Amino acid sequence: MSNQKNRTLFKRGTIVTMDPQISNLSTGDVLVDGGRIAAVGANLKVDGAEVIDATGSIVMPGLVDAHHHMWLGVMRRMMPDVDDLFAYIDVVAETLGAHYRPLDMYLSTKLTAVASLDAGITTIIDACHSSRSPGHTDAALDALDAAGIRALHMVGAAMDKKASAAHLPADLKRLADNWNHGDGLVRVGLFGQLNLDWWRVARGLDMRILTEFIGDLAKLGPEFAEPGVLGPHNIFNHCTRVPRETWKLFADAGVNVTVNPRSDALFGFDDESFAYQQAIDHGLTPALGIDLDTAFGSDLFGEMHALFGQQRSAMRYRRFRGEKNVPAPISVEAVLRAATVNGARAAGLESEIATLSPGKQADIIMVRTNGVAVFPVTNAIGTIVQAVERSDVDTVMVAGEIRKRAGKLVGVDVGKLAADVTASRDYLLEASGYRPDLFGASTAAKTAA
Repeated sequence: MSNQKNRTLFKRGTIVTMDPQISNLSTGDVLVDGGRIAAVGANLKVDGAEVIDATGSIVMPGLVDAHHHMWLGVMRRMMPDVDDLFAYIDVVAETLGAHYRPLDMYLSTKLTAVASLDAGITTIIDACHSSRSPGHTDAALDALDAAGIRALHMVGAAMDKKASAAHLPADLKRLADNWNHGDGLVRVGLFGQLNLDWWRVARGLDMRILTEFIGDLAKLGPEFAEPGVLGPHNIFNHCTRVPRETWKLFADAGVNVTVNPRSDALFGFDDESFAYQQAIDHGLTPALGIDLDTAFGSDLFGEMHALFGQQRSAMRYRRFRGEKNVPAPISVEAVLRAATVNGARAAGLESEIATLSPGKQADIIMVRTNGVAVFPVTNAIGTIVQAVERSDVDTVMVAGEIRKRAGKLVGVDVGKLAADVTASRDYLLEASGYRPDLFGASTAAKTAA
């Protein structure tokens, strides 16, 4: 993809910078030059730039989805009521995932990527626990590249028993050589769970390492406390019901933590100890992920709503039952930070994205505030966190390239994508014999007789 970008000026918008060193502006401008932010200020004098009129809109950093299994795109809402992790795995991995072709991987990933862009998500950590072959991985990476989203694709062994992981971790070297260099938007890491042999290969390639971690399903042995094993290169997702000594280990090592408010509630992973708050209490910076399309979709606004409500509910429950020194109720600014700056940190991109700071990559979104559910704006951050939806996202820019403008995706044939995705889903249903119920609860696998 070309690195030659024109100058763009977002003019007369409400500017939310998320940079403590750069003031927010009730009315201001953001100049983009060469794919990076050149200036933020009031009434910038600029010649030769395309002007985007931001009057009546909020200009802010793009959202960061810090954990999403993008390969599940064609299974959207197939299991909306599931509350059993192993029933979920039986359907998505053993029943349907076992039949995935590289084409299905490409279409699922492409669908999730463009839907994310539509919702103002400019960066995503793609947790792929279905890297069935090098061809499947290449298809996912090609889809991310074609969509124009910034992504960290985490390569991981497929969950189903029919899949081979013989190509891992050896394939990581090829992938690092192809993707982890220069200014490309797409990079590769390892979805390594707790396999230290794989971790060593990934660390030798300077890759980030992702682990799904639910405290009562996984334990860290003493080897993980050895110097250099854990560090900022690690991303631990969920982190629910984690023992106190493990939180201390995480904090001492400075690992990254991601939480998925809706998914953690769906499966009953969390309790009133609340993983997000445990991370905060230990000095960590938890980020937000969407996790699943099988129940939800590519919408980080929903995760922000859920985080705000769940934290307040959990902390007030603890207060009302008589606990002392209960953490304060969460603020909308903390929620937005989890959906931007903290996600960038998890991806290793804190110095490049997630604030409107001169010199950073121009990953910018502009949201309209003239919708009947949004106006009048009396608190900009509260409006973003509590009122704005994907339909209010007017413009999305990634590295200076416009991916959505005037409320419409740019360069995406949505009709063709819909037809291709539907054909992929129908192939998987036919190949697997799985029959979802269009109107009923879908909590366990159903196969044709």
